[in-house]
Amino acid sequence: MTKTVGEKVKEIIAEQAMVDVAEVKDDATLDDLGLDSLALVEVVFGIEEAFDLSVPYNANDPSDSEFDLSSVQSVISAVEGLIKEQGAA
Repeated sequence: MTKTVGEKVKEIIAEQAMVDVAEVKDDATLDDLGLDSLALVEVVFGIEEAFDLSVPYNANDPSDSEFDLSSVQSVISAVEGLIKEQGAA
């Protein structure tokens, strides 16, 4: 069975937050899950590796990034958008 984008993203986030994937809810913020700035960078690297994407993320100023890390759902949506852009290229 092939995993959805959302399932893969939640697994990556759960791994970095050191929680069970069932605890990673769509409306949770990454801060709610206890992810610090280093863990956020690891989430971005994990997404890039899992989906073979280049994520436009500014680790020095996450608020200045085109990649929305405000919630689990926003990360999933951003990844889906990058996949669509890559497919159109």
